[in-house]
Amino acid sequence: MQMKDREKSEQPRVLLLTTARSYRNAAFLDAAARLGIEIVLAVDMPREISKTWPNGFGVDFGDTGQSVATITAFHQEQPLKAILPVDDSGTVLAAAAANALGLPHNSVTATNATRDKLAFRRLVGRPGLNAPRVMEFTTGGDLQRVISEVGFPCVVKPRNLNGSRGVIRANDAQELQAAVNRTASLIRTVQGLAPDTSVSLLIESYIPGREVALEGILDNGRLDVLALFDKPDPLEGPYFEETIYVTPSRLSRDAQNEISACTAEAARQIGLVTGPVHAELRINDDGPWIVEVAGRSIGGLCSQVLQFGADESLEEIILRQACGLDYVDTRSSKDARGVMMIPIPGAGLLRQVGGLEEALSTPLIENVEITAPLDNPLVPLPEGDGYLGFIFARGETAESVEEALRIAHDKLAFTVDPLLPILPI
Repeated sequence: MQMKDREKSEQPRVLLLTTARSYRNAAFLDAAARLGIEIVLAVDMPREISKTWPNGFGVDFGDTGQSVATITAFHQEQPLKAILPVDDSGTVLAAAAANALGLPHNSVTATNATRDKLAFRRLVGRPGLNAPRVMEFTTGGDLQRVISEVGFPCVVKPRNLNGSRGVIRANDAQELQAAVNRTASLIRTVQGLAPDTSVSLLIESYIPGREVALEGILDNGRLDVLALFDKPDPLEGPYFEETIYVTPSRLSRDAQNEISACTAEAARQIGLVTGPVHAELRINDDGPWIVEVAGRSIGGLCSQVLQFGADESLEEIILRQACGLDYVDTRSSKDARGVMMIPIPGAGLLRQVGGLEEALSTPLIENVEITAPLDNPLVPLPEGDGYLGFIFARGETAESVEEALRIAHDKLAFTVDPLLPILPI
């Protein structure tokens, strides 16, 4: 991909909007060091707490106005070349701050659509894309209307939570009521609302088919596909926990081209024009269907499976584009690569992890990283938002990589103690 040269400086400075617990910080810092780019971290935490944070400062992602003022003041003292969000939580602030400073950015409206599932569906429901039947539902409303207009099976979704948190399939009226209650409870917990507070949900018709993930980058509205991942496990509900990603895709070239075109059109309808894009799609006899589009790169440690050109990481590609650096080869490695996001087996305290050496000795396995700390609670989907860790594999074919991931996972053993109830004093 040919990146257009923009104004250069001896050492571009990039503000990275992140969280203290993000998996991605180290990868971006390593990429920046290789490229000679200075990284400043704007961490989602009170400024007073972040004073000890190395090479950064604190901002409140939820207070856009004050945070933009803080970033503007910093820019006046130490000019920034670009502002990049690491995860979903920083995308809206990144767009607002970049707009205020006149830096390349997506509009706040477009960015909001990648965070609000209802706004997203309203924008991508226009002609040119397959779209499910969708309704906004407010708790306490008439579910019979949903049933008559959306039908079964359907999927209940929170409007603003990322990943698969709170996403539940319902096959009948009883399951739909239970899913609404559970998702609404999660929303109230996350937002700190009272148990009887009315909340808004999204309910849409279930999309059958195989699921894939597309990793791309937009440059002046043009989508360059960096990788297309197959998700070989069936994601049919009631919850939608992602596990295995394998690239290159085993779909036909025509199907892959349709998926790329669908993603590009969805980005256009939303209004995204620049930066990384991570899209989730399903494909069936009617073609590809956009599930969601995020204005950021792939989450967790999954970017480790991607390699471009001679030996460039996904984070290097993103930083190059943001800083207007020269041409970079975005053709991915010819080897098949895959990652398994190790699912949480159940709620409780993680006490022990066994079988690591055996898993690492599995042919084609490159690394196993357990990221969940011992003696800490595990929360599975649909309420949870994490994994036990990641398994990485590399081989000649996608089939062999997928098999290696499954074999390595079978060798791992997790001891999880049940959580004891809190008794009144």
